[in-house]
Amino acid sequence: MTVTTLSRQGAIAIVTVNNPPVNALSQALRQGLWDAVATCDADPDIRAVVLICAGRTFIAGADVSEFGKPPMEPHLPDLVNRIEAAAKPWVAAIHGSALGGGFEVAMGCRFRAALDTASVGLPEVGLGIVPGASGTVRTPRLAGVAAAVELVTTGKPLGAAKAQSMGLLDAVVTGDLLQGALDFTLTALEQPLPLPISERPVAAPAPEFWAEQQTAIARRAKGEAAPLRALDCLRKATEAPFAEALAFERATFLDLRGSEQAAALRHVFFAERAAPRPAHLAGVPPLPLRHTGVIGGGTMGAGIAAALRDADLPVVLIERDAEALARGVANLRSIFDAAVKRGRLTADQAEARMAGITPSTDYAALSDTDLVIEAVFEDLSVKHAVFDALGRFCRSDAVLATNTSYLDPRRIAEGLPNPARFIGLHFFSPANVMKLLEIVPVPETAPEVLATGFALGRALGKIPVQAGICEGFIGNRILKRYRMAAESLLRKGVTIAKIDAAMRSYGFAMGPFEAQDLGGLDIAFLQREAARASGQDVPETLGDLLVRAGRKGQKTGAGWYDYAPGDRTPRPSDAVAKLLADRIMPTAAPTDIAAYLVAEMAAEGQAILADGIARNAADIDLVKIHGYGFPRWRGGPMFASGTRG
Repeated sequence: MTVTTLSRQGAIAIVTVNNPPVNALSQALRQGLWDAVATCDADPDIRAVVLICAGRTFIAGADVSEFGKPPMEPHLPDLVNRIEAAAKPWVAAIHGSALGGGFEVAMGCRFRAALDTASVGLPEVGLGIVPGASGTVRTPRLAGVAAAVELVTTGKPLGAAKAQSMGLLDAVVTGDLLQGALDFTLTALEQPLPLPISERPVAAPAPEFWAEQQTAIARRAKGEAAPLRALDCLRKATEAPFAEALAFERATFLDLRGSEQAAALRHVFFAERAAPRPAHLAGVPPLPLRHTGVIGGGTMGAGIAAALRDADLPVVLIERDAEALARGVANLRSIFDAAVKRGRLTADQAEARMAGITPSTDYAALSDTDLVIEAVFEDLSVKHAVFDALGRFCRSDAVLATNTSYLDPRRIAEGLPNPARFIGLHFFSPANVMKLLEIVPVPETAPEVLATGFALGRALGKIPVQAGICEGFIGNRILKRYRMAAESLLRKGVTIAKIDAAMRSYGFAMGPFEAQDLGGLDIAFLQREAARASGQDVPETLGDLLVRAGRKGQKTGAGWYDYAPGDRTPRPSDAVAKLLADRIMPTAAPTDIAAYLVAEMAAEGQAILADGIARNAADIDLVKIHGYGFPRWRGGPMFASGTRG
């Protein structure tokens, strides 16, 4: 297949890349661009070259099929240098996303024009590496050091308008990209050409700049190596000649490419790419999703409704009475108002989100919905009452979903007409932010209903993972063992603060006891109490002792830690030490706390695989990363423990 073609419009050559689906920088594409430089330079009638891409995007980065394989010529840094050194100036015409190597190619061009809907970025740190083809060396020369630090060390893409304001783009085009790029090129040829980026000076920042950035990035990275190594490359770019800085970047790239962190992040990348379209549902069409409903306007229900509105799906919000409905609408408004304050939405967009909500206390308002998600209190009788009403008022083919996190979905679906349309959709709070969606079919769930769950995940920008039925499904089942293992260390004499500090050092935002205080110890306590009331033999936990003493976490100012009024800083508690004194019998405890706790998570993951609750180890890793804060750069508990099937 030919991945590059050359055409002419007057004195302007048009090099078109066509390497679907994302115009990745395969060896064939690199060679095609290499040869195009020579062809255009040899034609005396060509004054400039426009580089444009077919399909849905500009060059979106490296060819992932080449990951882990020996690099093949022409190497990308050489190609970028060759484009920059071409006798005829090149203009990158960008649509979709110019990411990683794609944006480095664009920086090899003398100019960059982009559609107003395009984005650019250098996301390599997300794969545990740094840009390897001049991204850290050309960016500060193009846009300044501060902009380069933001772009390279975060890996976050920028929209066209912001990229232009930072100096990364020369023009933003609305409408016809090719015509806009041609017009820009003809105008640019009438002016003196700017220096190639490699020849432009870069202003060194104040001496304290690098120390400040290192501190900020280290705090954000939480042990991840690539962002700090990228900062080193950017500093080198300001202090050394271009060629020396380029060699330093390439050496850093090659060093990181073989690291354990890069391997972990590649594992996560491929798992995330596969998750939304699992192989076992290939060819199964999802049902249409045009109108949706949510039952319950509390924290979880409002979050789910907000996520649906973010995906432009109309939502009917049902509550039991007018007062509860008003609270639900207020919860939704507060979500969108907060998004406006953070700059994620404009005021008009927030109003449009609210306009798509139909509040009601009448289940008949759901008569034309394609999907209804129940998000009420975790009580089986309450949920039965909801689904009894849904069975009477919804269309017989409407997908009916429960958001339960612990109850058996099979029991919730008992007596439901046409149970083939029933499914569990376990969102994580806040549902409009957290990316994980556990999809839990019951034995009767039809394949197209299961496929609809995954289609919903894609529409909402979630990471959907199928889970079998057991207590806690995948994520909460592992969480339970993790907390039990942490308590076992506490019983052996390891302090609460030391356990939490070990997990923060490992890369978690919070340790297990801090996280329980934030979420509330009473939530899991009430679940255990309900199980005990039903006759189950549930051993007493140390957390039970705290809850019975009124210590429910931050909301009561006391949990595993003490909290001062208005201050979320955890402080070691003498009261807890006294409460637990007779439960702690110092014995030989693991010296590596984090390794022990991660091994316990992985052991439960192995049991989950053996029970058929998860389809593969990578799914378990995705659940723990996207739902429970497991450090992404560690790859998840299964990857970290060597279980990489």
